[in-house]
Amino acid sequence: MAKNLLIVESPAKAKTIEKYLGEDFEVKSSYGHIRDLEKDDMGIDVNANYAPRYIVPEDKQKVVKELKALAKKAGEVWLATDEDREGEAISWHLCEVLGLDPVKTKRIVFHEITKPAIQNAVQNPRTVDMNLVDAQQARRILDRIVGFEISPVLWRKMSMKNSLSAGRVQSVAVRLIAEREREINAFTAASSFKVEAVFSAQDINNKNVSFKAEGSRQKNAADAEAFLQSCVGANYTVNDIQVKPAKKSPAAPFTTSTLQQEASRKLGYGVSKTMVLAQKLYESGNITYMRTDSVSLSDTALNDIHSNIGKEYGNKYLQPRKYKNKNESAQEAHEAIRPTYIDNATIDDADTKRLYELIWKRTIASQMADAELEKTIAKISISTNKQELTAQGEVLKFDGFLKVYMEDKDDDDLTEEDTEGMLPPLRVDQFLSLNELKAIERFTRPSPRYTEASLVKKLEELGIGRPSTYAPTISTILKRGYVEKRDKEGVRRDYRVLVLKQDTITKVTEHENTGAEKSKLFPTDLGLVVTDFLKEYFSDIMDYGFTAKIEEEFDEIAEGKKKWTNTIDSFYKPFKKDVENTLETAERIKGERELGVDEASGKKIIARMGRYGPMVQIGDVNDEEKPRFAKLKSTQSIETINVDEAMELFKLPRNLGQFENEDVTVNIGRFGPFIAHDKKFYSLNKENDPYSITLAESIPIIKEKRQSKEERTIKIFEKEKIQVLRGPYGPYIKQGLRNYKLTKQDQERAADLTVEEAKQIIEHLKANPPKKSARRKKNS
Repeated sequence: MAKNLLIVESPAKAKTIEKYLGEDFEVKSSYGHIRDLEKDDMGIDVNANYAPRYIVPEDKQKVVKELKALAKKAGEVWLATDEDREGEAISWHLCEVLGLDPVKTKRIVFHEITKPAIQNAVQNPRTVDMNLVDAQQARRILDRIVGFEISPVLWRKMSMKNSLSAGRVQSVAVRLIAEREREINAFTAASSFKVEAVFSAQDINNKNVSFKAEGSRQKNAADAEAFLQSCVGANYTVNDIQVKPAKKSPAAPFTTSTLQQEASRKLGYGVSKTMVLAQKLYESGNITYMRTDSVSLSDTALNDIHSNIGKEYGNKYLQPRKYKNKNESAQEAHEAIRPTYIDNATIDDADTKRLYELIWKRTIASQMADAELEKTIAKISISTNKQELTAQGEVLKFDGFLKVYMEDKDDDDLTEEDTEGMLPPLRVDQFLSLNELKAIERFTRPSPRYTEASLVKKLEELGIGRPSTYAPTISTILKRGYVEKRDKEGVRRDYRVLVLKQDTITKVTEHENTGAEKSKLFPTDLGLVVTDFLKEYFSDIMDYGFTAKIEEEFDEIAEGKKKWTNTIDSFYKPFKKDVENTLETAERIKGERELGVDEASGKKIIARMGRYGPMVQIGDVNDEEKPRFAKLKSTQSIETINVDEAMELFKLPRNLGQFENEDVTVNIGRFGPFIAHDKKFYSLNKENDPYSITLAESIPIIKEKRQSKEERTIKIFEKEKIQVLRGPYGPYIKQGLRNYKLTKQDQERAADLTVEEAKQIIEHLKANPPKKSARRKKNS
């Protein structure tokens, strides 16, 4: 009897599922999507009600051929792709390619890869849900239209390499980052003075301990000094004590978005890494489906969690809870991300262990008791004025869920009150001994730049994108060069401190490092310029509300409430007019900013976008004398660079002096900063600044790189500009910028190759280029 063929998306998933099905089933993988839209003419027939034209890409033809052969021999074909819209679409494409009837073909879904879940799914098959397929098609087609229509407009209107693109969600994400950057650039820090007193009192062991109290902020240094002056000779007495019970509740179980945010905060993972590891955990049967915006847990899972908490921590730690989604249209999967087997607190796999443990702790904590606190607020009177100081402290009475897990906060959620200390026992009318009273200058801060995770949080708040889109959106804007993820060094800032101690006021100036940031998203000048252009000419595409409304329409399509072609049609007609108008009327994108005038020549200094990126220019192309150009540093921007910083860039090339009777110069080229010596070029390392490097620092670099090159060089044919070099995979030939791989036999005799043999090898490889190995990838 012929076996049933069950098709899933990934080989890892196939391997796991095959263990749970008997000999009646053969489980194979489609390796993600097997069809995509044609590249020619958008792959959409606009005049035929937006009919998509799908093709099987070259790298999927072998997979499709194999699946067709297996399907012919199979007793019955079952489809078990992921349970979201993307998975539903893959099942439909498989029906189309394998000649299956989607109305009759058995389609099974599950949100965890466990034996009971798989067996239950097989016993309760359904058919392909065309509403979900249509929702996915609508998103794919709309995104293709936006990309294919706007990208050529950008190529025509901007003097850049033709790698520019626009996207319905990616362009809005870049706008968020660009607006935050401009908000930061426009921000002016305002100072005020924080009043902080340090008192001494006896603890329960009759030992003197110190604790802090705070007063009202003072607007400026004069007010701060006047306040301290008014406290000279004062007595300090506890005026009032309030002891209030407080509690902290655990966070809901993970959704895709909250997992990405917390993995970033606690583990330092980027959004893409989190999703890769989560997919691995899901496919190996360790967690439920990782693309979900639901916070609910199944009754079976809740029973297992409650049992585990009672067994491991005791029933006083158990507090059953049911979480509900704020977003009523929460779709994709129908359960939060949780471990499939609650009794497994950890796993052996080194790659995914930390992420798994984070998911396990969050899941367990969500069903645990509140943490119980006792919050004490003491009001302290000052005998010489009417102001009061406030001391706050809290005591943890019962740890509850904190025994397992505490959610972290983003930069913009943190407050000074987040770190409250302990207070010694105090009583009303108690006299307190003042150690010192300070007024410390503090500055307001701008909103922090986005991290990958906080950007996901913002997109989710605005209703833009869905669980499956966050990671690819961020990957795209980074890959396109519209956004960079990097660190920013802090700058030294002085601040004033006034101290009252033993009735004497002293003033000191201290300093702090401020503005340092790690792994934050910065818009590039290219991202800023493109954002401005799109906002001016494609306001709907860049509008947050409009983008969120389209997401809601996709949800309505998925629920069968709306036809997908109507959504596309209502979008396309006005959009096409915008494209045509922009091509006709829009000026070329210059991204220029005039900085001032060069004192030496009297010519204008301009910061602008050039063909290879942001640059500064002295003079005009129409001038008799050619303009001078200099590339901006990676940390500089057209929007913020000033005249002095621009002129500093024109100090290159710098002549550092002579080494071995030859000039040593430093400059920046298309591929970065380099040293030139004796007609040879040596790239500078990241830690070397071309504007400050000295001759003494450059000589070791020349020697080291020269030696490295000599060790790498086997043979040089100067006249033909051919080199035989050693590489990590053995000897190879280089001519100009191109490399040519040698056979194993030729590698063994590389030192004996003649120039004629080298030329023959090059000609042969030019005529017969090696085939690139087809990379299997999932199109999303």
